[in-house]
Amino acid sequence: MDTDNLLGQFLRARRELLQPEDLGMPAGTRRRVSGLRREEVAQLAGVSADYYVRLEQGRERHPSAQVVDALARALELEEDAAAHLHRLSRPAPAKRRPRREQVSQNLVRMMAAWPHTPAVVLGRYLTVLAANPLGKALFDGHAYSDDLVRLVFLDPDARAFYPDWDLVAANTVGGLRSAAGTDYDDPRLIEVVGELSLKSETFRKLWARHDIRQKTHETKRFHHPLVGPLTLHYESLTVNSAPGQQLVVYQAEPGSPSEEALSLLGSLTA
Repeated sequence: MDTDNLLGQFLRARRELLQPEDLGMPAGTRRRVSGLRREEVAQLAGVSADYYVRLEQGRERHPSAQVVDALARALELEEDAAAHLHRLSRPAPAKRRPRREQVSQNLVRMMAAWPHTPAVVLGRYLTVLAANPLGKALFDGHAYSDDLVRLVFLDPDARAFYPDWDLVAANTVGGLRSAAGTDYDDPRLIEVVGELSLKSETFRKLWARHDIRQKTHETKRFHHPLVGPLTLHYESLTVNSAPGQQLVVYQAEPGSPSEEALSLLGSLTA
């Protein structure tokens, strides 16, 4: 994974995802590039074409906040992706990485006190670091139950487990990029991305898009092997005592079939 010019890689990837007609610009003929030309992005952002070329090539690495905002608008970046672009233009000093991601025992005990609510703690690479019994039961029974990225892309049951697999796959890759921040030289991240890029063509294509989707809240559908269809809403909360960890809590709509199925899963787990 090339980490020498992250800003340029991001700009190029996002530029190639846009078509001129999407922005009300004439497509023209004899286009030799996918997506927008560099000159078109420069025009939309109000900067010179030469300056934008230097940004993509890595010869200019620290654009002003105003220029970054203009580029984000030109590339039609959503809030998470725009924030990521700002981070790439002002990378923070490398932090000393802990050897292991450990979950506070107080947090583990708190989750255990929620017998009817699935809850898991995810690490920086979307691995399940801890779970209460119902949270464990929600993802149990798969080859990669403790690794949500590998579950999505490498588990043979993934498409059956996630009825909206295409959406889940895109959000998972975006979430992994968001969790990684600008620390793409992290050996563990390099290992994960390398393995999945070799084993999953879909992952490789999605990773190349440079989508950024912070895990916050969403309604997600599952087809659990024991209790069948589940539609659950989740909220993802940052764990302030352990930067990089997320507490993800799932809940079914009160009185819904999913609530009944979740209750059944809890009784089977007990």
